[in-house]
Amino acid sequence: MKRDYPLEKVRNFGIIAHIDAGKTTVSERILFYTGSQHKIGEVHEGETTTDWMEQERERGITITAAAITCFWTRTDEPDKSDKSKKFRFNIIDTPGHIDFTAEVQRSMRVLDGAIVVFDGVSGVEPQSETNWRYADDANVPRLCFINKLDRIGASFENSYKSILDRLSPKAIRVQIPIGEEANHEGVVDLLTMKGFTFSGNMGEEVIEGEVPESLVAVAKKYRNELIERIVEQDESAMNMYLEGTEPSLEELKKLLRKGVIANEIFPVYCGSALKNKGVQLILDGVVDYLPSPLDLPPITGINPKTDKPVERHASDDEPFTALVFKLQTDPFVGALTFFRVYSGTLSAGSYVYNSMTNSKERIGRIVRLQADKREEVEQVFAGEIAAAVGLKDTKTSHTLCDEANPIILEEIVFPEPVVSVRIEPKTKADQEKMGVALRKLSDEDPTFRVSSDEETGETIIAGMGELHLEILIDRMKREFNVVADTGRPQVAYRETILSSSEAEHKYIKQTGGRGQYGHVKLKLKKLEQIDPEAKIPKNVKREDHFEFINNIKGGVIPQEFIPAVEKGIREAMARGILAGYPVVDVSIDLYDGSFHDVDSSEIAFKIAASLAFQEAAKKAKPVILEPIMKIEVIIPEQFMGDITGNISGKRGAIESMEERGINKVVHAKVPLSEMFGYTTTLRSMTEGRGSMTMEFDHYDVVPQNVATDIISSRE
Repeated sequence: MKRDYPLEKVRNFGIIAHIDAGKTTVSERILFYTGSQHKIGEVHEGETTTDWMEQERERGITITAAAITCFWTRTDEPDKSDKSKKFRFNIIDTPGHIDFTAEVQRSMRVLDGAIVVFDGVSGVEPQSETNWRYADDANVPRLCFINKLDRIGASFENSYKSILDRLSPKAIRVQIPIGEEANHEGVVDLLTMKGFTFSGNMGEEVIEGEVPESLVAVAKKYRNELIERIVEQDESAMNMYLEGTEPSLEELKKLLRKGVIANEIFPVYCGSALKNKGVQLILDGVVDYLPSPLDLPPITGINPKTDKPVERHASDDEPFTALVFKLQTDPFVGALTFFRVYSGTLSAGSYVYNSMTNSKERIGRIVRLQADKREEVEQVFAGEIAAAVGLKDTKTSHTLCDEANPIILEEIVFPEPVVSVRIEPKTKADQEKMGVALRKLSDEDPTFRVSSDEETGETIIAGMGELHLEILIDRMKREFNVVADTGRPQVAYRETILSSSEAEHKYIKQTGGRGQYGHVKLKLKKLEQIDPEAKIPKNVKREDHFEFINNIKGGVIPQEFIPAVEKGIREAMARGILAGYPVVDVSIDLYDGSFHDVDSSEIAFKIAASLAFQEAAKKAKPVILEPIMKIEVIIPEQFMGDITGNISGKRGAIESMEERGINKVVHAKVPLSEMFGYTTTLRSMTEGRGSMTMEFDHYDVVPQNVATDIISSRE
């Protein structure tokens, strides 16, 4: 089987935005204009393709990243039926709500480009900033689309300025709107100096015309700015331009593409997806400026056999390499494993090697996705995104590859959950079903954790926010028929130490026959931020929040007991020092101890290490840490005083205030424990006119009076 589209005709891109910027509406227009569906589904009618889960349609928000394959021919191409002129788009429509931020993060790792959608009234909003940061981290080239220019209060210039101020000065207009609010008719393309309007029931007919007289002067001014930015990408073009010769349109497009792929330019488009204006032109922009897999550097990984770096180029002829970025339980076909192929090809019915688990799995079926519809394929090629059916042991972030040429790609790192609730099944019959449901949901979502409270035996689930957990519990009910009761949301506190200390513990137990003997001496200190590039010595084990240093000399503790010492310390850290919360950010130095030829055992050293750690930690100024959230509150001006006073009363620190249209925006940092149910409070304080967004920012030390309350509530 041969590939149906050459690699240079493939575009893997995502659609990312703040909640309610119109991202799913943009996706629906893309599906309509690319001919993938013949009716446009609207979010407000609950009929969208990419929001296919019941909860998404009811709430009008995107929860899971939906993968779609579709095909596009440029608008200025006269023969639309010519297959050689078509481009294959693999698109991922991602959620905008902060509680589902992991979906954006994981998608960024496997995409080559992105369209970032902005609300033409609000401009850059908090989740736009977070998503932009994820795209920066993953080095993903972007096109910006200022949407909703038909709305009252819309302003292209204000939204454009917010992109420059809050995201990147490298953004530049490639279009300007023809009219705004009720007068929004179309767009002006600054490179070609043409005006575009859209007719037909669904705006499917793109009509090219002249730039309206009233916009000619301003369009010329912005065109000069754009061309100056483009020619900066090439010295000879720059020199020609300075001498008065403008490069040809073809040359300008080539240089603009080079700048976009290098993340030196972020072109800004505009329109209104709901009113069917401007979407086709941004699809032309995807073809013209976003990279194909061939435009990007080869992906690098580690050969697990040699620990040496290896590269894989985007080619069907190289060994097979793919990264799993998502698992999903599908009601029709069972477990779906989504993967991005970086090199080589994969056929249905073949075996694939998982380099993370060192095991082989059979690929039963391979499907390409049209959101909730499936197209079965025999083979997938380099640069494609697809899903395998029925893989048992493969999880998110695992690398699938050719066994003869193993490689481990860099893992996707997910944020830690900050909210937990206790959950119990309604009936005995639900008990077992609940275990299965929780396991499947936690496999799908790496930010959803399931654990049990050792003392009470209760099950605890943790996630990124109240909405996140609410939806997962709702999914348990609908997809797995499990009805469960939940407790009040709890904050995921942590504990740490502020100073250094040391302790020793000798565990001796004599009970007739063989006794127990374990003796360890430990030094504890706070684990400071460590340079990730720093070389790790052989005797040091280092993780994000934990460092274990084995400084035992001369065999005073035999080597076989060292893992038991580490295990004892880890178990003590999980149990906490002050209030039973996990201990983080500690460096432990095991420097001395002793053993007994007959009585020493792993269990004795584990107990000795655990007790020594607790003793040392209690002397090292232990404190409780709490998650601090970054919030943005949007309110009419008359409620400003009440809201800022209310935030301060919640131990919040107000960082800045700004105007956005007729509203005021307050930026603040507030402890999560003070924010439960705040949306309801905000609505009642502002006559239903206030709104808020919140995302995790950092952990900070809890004030002493609050810590005392937390400790007493846990006793």
